[in-house]
Amino acid sequence: MIREKVRVSTQTPRWKCVESRADGKRLYYGRFILSPLKKGQADIIGIAMRRALLGEIEGTCITHAKFEKIPHEYTTIVGIQESIYEILMNLKEIVLRSNLDGTRDASICVRGPRDVTAQDIILPNSAAIVDNTQHIVTLTEPIDFCIGLQIDRNRGYSRKIPMPTNFHDDRGYPIDAVFLPVKNVNHSIHSYENGSHEMLFLEIWTNGSLTPKEALREASRKLINLFIPFLHAEEENFHFENNQNEHTDELPIDLCELKDIYIDQLVELPARFYNCLKRSGIHTVMDLLNKNTDGLMKITHFRQEDVEKVMNILNNNISQFLSRRRGLF
Repeated sequence: MIREKVRVSTQTPRWKCVESRADGKRLYYGRFILSPLKKGQADIIGIAMRRALLGEIEGTCITHAKFEKIPHEYTTIVGIQESIYEILMNLKEIVLRSNLDGTRDASICVRGPRDVTAQDIILPNSAAIVDNTQHIVTLTEPIDFCIGLQIDRNRGYSRKIPMPTNFHDDRGYPIDAVFLPVKNVNHSIHSYENGSHEMLFLEIWTNGSLTPKEALREASRKLINLFIPFLHAEEENFHFENNQNEHTDELPIDLCELKDIYIDQLVELPARFYNCLKRSGIHTVMDLLNKNTDGLMKITHFRQEDVEKVMNILNNNISQFLSRRRGLF
């Protein structure tokens, strides 16, 4: 009996999906278990995972709409059943799935009479509609209906700036965006072995742009990346300076900054490459730069063409990351 207790207490925690279902195109549910955990660990992990799931995962939304010759958002137009305000609210509810970086253009251009839905949105190749049946507007007469749209990938909330009702120019209308693919998260704890061990239960609801399992993995990656800096040796002479008199038109490359850029931030890095690099202990851009071609070729399942693709992706991203850190974008 004592041997059994020792075996369980040293066992590596494992997770398992015990329930997974789709309650609709825009509502997915998953229930997961992580065990065995020592007393107190389940609460630490549960709280951290809940905050990461609700706050750190990025989503994609329509953030801007441009109509032709519309005086204000409460305008009603002959041949269109909804007001402009109602159309904007419908666009706000559209659920998108993407791997975008930055803002991309989209559009709708149809002719009535007909019911216009999400499937009528013309999107860039890197984005897709989750539910094509989502309603946008009803055209009651044979008129042309065109909207220019902007879509963006971000996290959290983005509130539009209110405009006067008589405002109109070529900028169109910003739309409130809710970049939250995870709708809700619950965590609960089950104790066993007289309270010495715990089992963590996680319940995750998503909007369909991610499955609960994908959301769980993405949140885990975000948390791991947040703690990676503590694994590096402390930098000597680390201090902040406010150099007001220095020239700001130059962009010297400080390689130390690359320790704070993680490989999951590399745009267009395929999931297979990411997983291979992480398993090999490569977490940051600096780690990747420290590996030569021969070192990358030793990574399991990596081929010569894979190494070339990774280095091309790295070269395309590194200057952009450094520029963003200096506030140029």
